[in-house]
Amino acid sequence: MPTPVLPKRILHVLHKPSSAIQVSPVLLEASASEFDVVLQKLQTSITGLASDEAERRLREYGRNVVARDERHPRIKLLGKALVSPLVILLVLLAASSFATGDYRAGSVILLMVILGVVLRFVQEARADTAAAKLRAMISVRATVLRDGNRQEEPIGRLVPGDVVELSAGDMIPADVRLISCKDFFLTQASLTGEAFPVEKFAHREEATGRSPLELANICYLGTSVESGAATAVVVATGLTTYLGGMSSALVTQEAPSSFDRGVSQFTWLMIYFIAVMVPLVLVINGLTKGDWKVAFFFAMAVAVGMTPEMLPMIVAVCLSKGALGMSRKKVIVKHLNSIQNLGAMDVLCTDKTGT
Repeated sequence: MPTPVLPKRILHVLHKPSSAIQVSPVLLEASASEFDVVLQKLQTSITGLASDEAERRLREYGRNVVARDERHPRIKLLGKALVSPLVILLVLLAASSFATGDYRAGSVILLMVILGVVLRFVQEARADTAAAKLRAMISVRATVLRDGNRQEEPIGRLVPGDVVELSAGDMIPADVRLISCKDFFLTQASLTGEAFPVEKFAHREEATGRSPLELANICYLGTSVESGAATAVVVATGLTTYLGGMSSALVTQEAPSSFDRGVSQFTWLMIYFIAVMVPLVLVINGLTKGDWKVAFFFAMAVAVGMTPEMLPMIVAVCLSKGALGMSRKKVIVKHLNSIQNLGAMDVLCTDKTGT
């Protein structure tokens, strides 16, 4: 049995019986119908859509994209750098230092916090800009028939009813129903984990009791052409595709890394220590000295002394140094905390191209 190429959580979604992934009924109906009937239902023809009709459908159905990887607003990156348990703790201690008149300690803590936050923000903003420029250089296009003419279009502009031509090396630009094909083999490893090419045919096929991925006349977005040539009509685009349904079934929120969990655990440990030691020092000092005001100031000083105010800046400097080192190797690090995860690897597996 071949080793799956997808992460375990994606394979779990694919193979879970109660999965939320649903294949479009239009796709199943297209598989069970002759291609001329499919073209008629999609209100298109073998020569493709007219340009104005394609534009109208683009406005109606939206762009053919599954996941949006847009640039993060700068205010969001700044907020992400600020909303850290350790940063919040240090800001509270700086505020308490200012409130008790210890302006020197408060200023030092605040300066360390600002330096750490600014360093992290600048590094992640630069990485975000570099990644955006890299994405702008990459444009996947498909051969489409529009107004009876063959032309290249970005796959994001494809709409249901478009007729596309496929050949070896092409990525399937949407969920399509084959109209005609010759020696057409597809690699579906991105969806099934199966490394061997699968032959596809253009004849009608009922989907009753079968996995949607086994339909011989349907090709799915995200798979690629191994060999042969084919003509197909686009049936589903964007989030209505099989891959789009799979992406919707996954949890989109980023899971905290081991580094994030470690920082959070350390911060809460410091909070527990402060919550125990500060009242204890306050009570003991107040009872022994009899001056509760002095005891309060001393307890605040203990809280400040127990907190490593240099830690956020030191962490940001170390991670930034790692990110700069990676950039010299042509690697863009969008999230500084991922540097720690990379350093914690025991084995890194790549294919022969290094990807």
